[in-house]
Amino acid sequence: MSAAPYTSVVLCCPVTVDYTRHSIRPAAWWVARALAGLAAAAGLSHRDFDGFSLASFTLGPDSAIGLTQQFGLSPRFLDFLPLGGVAGIVGLRRAARAVQAGDADAIACIGADTNGPHWFRHSLETFSRASQDAVYPYGSGGPNVSFALIARAWMAANGVRREDLARLAVDSRTNARANPNALMQKALTEEEYLAARPIAPPIHLFDCVMPCAGAEAFLVMREATAQALGLTFVRLAAAIERHNAFPDDPVMLRGGWVQDRDQLWSMAGVTPGAVDLVQTYDDYPFISAMQFQDLGLCGPGEVADYLRAHDFTHSGDRPHNTSGGQLSGGQAGCAGGHLGLVEAIRQLTGTAGARQVKGAKRALVSGFGMINFDRGLGSAAAMLEAA
Repeated sequence: MSAAPYTSVVLCCPVTVDYTRHSIRPAAWWVARALAGLAAAAGLSHRDFDGFSLASFTLGPDSAIGLTQQFGLSPRFLDFLPLGGVAGIVGLRRAARAVQAGDADAIACIGADTNGPHWFRHSLETFSRASQDAVYPYGSGGPNVSFALIARAWMAANGVRREDLARLAVDSRTNARANPNALMQKALTEEEYLAARPIAPPIHLFDCVMPCAGAEAFLVMREATAQALGLTFVRLAAAIERHNAFPDDPVMLRGGWVQDRDQLWSMAGVTPGAVDLVQTYDDYPFISAMQFQDLGLCGPGEVADYLRAHDFTHSGDRPHNTSGGQLSGGQAGCAGGHLGLVEAIRQLTGTAGARQVKGAKRALVSGFGMINFDRGLGSAAAMLEAA
């Protein structure tokens, strides 16, 4: 059964609250800064937003509904999505249907997290019951080991080497150097990438993101509302999500994008070749490469050749993660799931500054989230189009 189109749904007012490596401020502070940024960008009071969609891992002991009182909001649509890298697109899909139905007029979609000096390690220890009972007690501390298991299997199955993945890491760093908000501004060479110390082979140092504090946000509303407010916007052409895809696979060799990509392209009315830029969830380079293949940007078994053949910088032939992504920008918790959407809005509205992709009209954004020991559970993607 085909999904109803996202007719007249638009995104606008991209906001990034500057990242910092560590912060003593609670997550609610980062959410508040994002909310204030959205209000300023829209020329409204934040009290005019009648929808509030929030993704965060570190919000406790606060709650999304509790923040409505603290911030003076009175929304008729409320959503809380601690779903990591898939949260941005999942939140967008729900917000889009809400404004289509008239359940809200302007929904603030925010991903925000703080990062105290010891927060990341503590969060890994308590990430899930599976982590507490079946991962940490056996010395597999944190996502690097789990992703090493997935990476080794996926790379072997697809003939991908670290030399092939180097281009993604190096080009992400090039893009980050054109983004003043990115935390990693030092140039990275392929030789440095390949010589980096191993963390959990085949995962090495520059395959890993840097945890940080920060926030990303955007507004979702009907096109008529944005026009009445005089806002520059982009249109939502298509979106998909899938959770726990291919549960019978012994280890993750593909994501849910494979199951739903035909619906994505059909709803968008274009083929993969019509995309001007791609924003993937890049907690590791091989996960970005997996998304290229699973979304149909290259054919089955062709991903290694695809990686070798293209330039993924903002001025290259396949612009990818033009802000630097998480690999070179930083991973601000659930904000990482909103990062690609925020950057795509900037690119399609011509406001990306030194990293602007010339003539960008269509952007593919994909999300990936919530790792268990042998797989990530959430896959999502959205197609955005310039107005």
